[in-house]
Amino acid sequence: MTTLRATASGPSMRFVTLVSMIAALGGLLFGFDTAVVSGAIGFMQDRFDLSEFEKGWAVSSLIIGCIVGAAASGWLSDGLGRKKVLIGAALLFIIGSIFSATPDTFTGYVMARMVGGLGIGITSTLCPLYNAEIAPARYRGRLVAFNQFAVVTGIFITYFINSGIAGSGGDAWDVSTAWRWMFGIGAIPGVVFMVLMFLVPESPRWLIKQGRAEEALAILLRIHGEEAAKQEVLEIKASFAQKQARFGELFKPGVRFALFVGVVIAVLQQVTGINAIMYYAPEILKSTGAGTNAALIQTILVGFINFIFTILSIWLIDKAGRKALLLVGSSLMTASLLAIGIVFHTGHATGSLVLVLMLVYVAAFAISLGPVVWVLLSEIFPNRIRGRATAIASMALWAADYAVSQSFPPLLDSAGPAATYWIFGALSLVTVLFTWRFVPETKGKSLEEIEHLWDEQGAAAQARARAAE
Repeated sequence: MTTLRATASGPSMRFVTLVSMIAALGGLLFGFDTAVVSGAIGFMQDRFDLSEFEKGWAVSSLIIGCIVGAAASGWLSDGLGRKKVLIGAALLFIIGSIFSATPDTFTGYVMARMVGGLGIGITSTLCPLYNAEIAPARYRGRLVAFNQFAVVTGIFITYFINSGIAGSGGDAWDVSTAWRWMFGIGAIPGVVFMVLMFLVPESPRWLIKQGRAEEALAILLRIHGEEAAKQEVLEIKASFAQKQARFGELFKPGVRFALFVGVVIAVLQQVTGINAIMYYAPEILKSTGAGTNAALIQTILVGFINFIFTILSIWLIDKAGRKALLLVGSSLMTASLLAIGIVFHTGHATGSLVLVLMLVYVAAFAISLGPVVWVLLSEIFPNRIRGRATAIASMALWAADYAVSQSFPPLLDSAGPAATYWIFGALSLVTVLFTWRFVPETKGKSLEEIEHLWDEQGAAAQARARAAE
């Protein structure tokens, strides 16, 4: 099979962009699974006579697999390489898609979704990490953000697919068959991703960690040109030579703080409610009086806004910086969520008003927490423990996603929509404050320079501890 070969002919943004786009297709699988269940859940509720708890389980069972996949991704990719593990993840996703479409029982569906979730947990962790490890510092933000662009593209396309499938037959056909087609069609992007991953090179930083510096240099030559590539190889080697990559390294001063920032910002991405909105968008809109078809069409508009503002974020992330986007976006999210709660509380929750406020919220998320969190998780950890640390933060993210998606239907039913959206709004305000106080700006810095930032902070912490003794 032909591969995308690196040569010493000089820097090539075409090469690194193409490789990053292929790796980012893992995000397309993530986006597909986010959107497909929103179109299928209503039909599945009728098909399997699901309670509100079971309805939440139908959505969140995937996430159990995601948590396990994310947890395993670090040590798997550190041992086998980023590329091989991503190919395996694509295979898991294909299997999960096919068997999610064919079960006769709700339990069979749940088991299949967990298998697919293993693949999604791995790709959601490793695709941004892979792109960060191959990208030049100047363009790393947008190249890593390709992953989120692929996520929202998957969501947007899948909303169209769901709407088209649901309109292909009557109500009885939707309940018996439509949701099966919705899940089964996911095998197609899974196959495309798996095949294309055979064409990309391995992460140069992983190769150097394995003592394969010559192979890494060949790739870095194509990205940076000769002088910068040789310098980067030396810097990467030095970062690995400093300390052994043991588990205890995660909890040393400096690195411990980086892990704290990564885990908290990952959790905040989810507990501010985005996947409650994306998973249940048609059901939310139907609750305001929209019919099933109208709700699915309005959901396409949600996907379109998500798509457009993610493109804007990719353009801004290396210009405005990560921190500025997080502050602006999470502030707008706070305002829109509080407003949604108010219109439900006052009884003015018309379909058009809720839709507009939902669009503002989705746009704010799409320029901030959506892409920026994945960029930060891929770049803030030192080379020697990046795989494991990213896996821990990603596992925390998926655990938070599970908690939100499982609890959203019963919370909406018991506390009511106003209180539910106010809770999300309060957590968005926490995101503003946490970002302002703790999140560093990483724009334009190499991964090794970011690592030195934490080393300096760790040294300062140790000096303060000695002074206090």
